[in-house]
Amino acid sequence: MNNSVNIDETRIKALFKEALVEVIEENQELVSSLLIDALEDIGLARAIEEGEASKTVSRDEVFKVLSGE
Repeated sequence: MNNSVNIDETRIKALFKEALVEVIEENQELVSSLLIDALEDIGLARAIEEGEASKTVSRDEVFKVLSGE
């Protein structure tokens, strides 16, 4: 009984992997878009963390930098 359960689990894992690979292959643009979005979110989160750890500046200072002064 235990061997058949183990074989079933192994087969289910293999089938799941095959199905996942098939979905990824058939939806490459979607997967690519999801990965890009995730990486952008990670980058934004890191930028926010860095900003929170840095000193604050006035609004005028920010606009001076943006205007090239």
